[in-house]
Amino acid sequence: MTSTPDLIAAAHGTADPRGIRTVHALVREMGRIRPEVPISLGFVDVDTPALPSLVDRVVADSNQAVVVPLLLSSGYHVAVDILGQASRHADQVTAAAALGPDPVLADILADRLGDLSAIDHVVLAAAGSSNRRALLDCSATAALLAERIDRPVEVGYVSGAGERLPAVLARTPTRTAVATYLLAPGAFADHIRRLSGNHPVSTPLGPDPRLAALALTRYDAALAHARTGVGTVGR
Repeated sequence: MTSTPDLIAAAHGTADPRGIRTVHALVREMGRIRPEVPISLGFVDVDTPALPSLVDRVVADSNQAVVVPLLLSSGYHVAVDILGQASRHADQVTAAAALGPDPVLADILADRLGDLSAIDHVVLAAAGSSNRRALLDCSATAALLAERIDRPVEVGYVSGAGERLPAVLARTPTRTAVATYLLAPGAFADHIRRLSGNHPVSTPLGPDPRLAALALTRYDAALAHARTGVGTVGR
């Protein structure tokens, strides 16, 4: 057994090898920052190892574990898949909060957008969700980005509920850039680029060291909450 609780990173999964490489690179960066923390990677959809089977294996070998969502907002996968694992192993597993919203994400998004001297307006392009909490999280990220870049930012979605990206772009000024609010390249990122037409489009967040550090901050906050019962889990 180890005295340091395991960190189980929970990603969505994708059939696109570019996305898988990005997620693995992010987890490796987390390990580089905190080599003393045992880290494993599981998926809530599409890929293996599936999160439930990975959690079972980890808790069989470890006293405690924290599941950290490599997800940008709190939607179905956080509320059901990840919190469900914490409930299933209530004495051993703690669920951390999603990565967003957080000012760190706004900083990375701003860096991905680059020079905005010819841009008056930004649309935050998100995957979307039917979960109201996830939509609120995306709106909060848009507000943080607007503050960071000193320009109006609206959210446009490519799936789920909420106003769709083409509709948002159709009513925004012509000097508009699209900020890709996705962790990794893949089908959604390609779709955002197609829907954005001639507007400049930023790359996904990728395995940025700041993103890895944020995931570790969620791990630490969840552990502190589990030990003291004080504060908000993960944030």
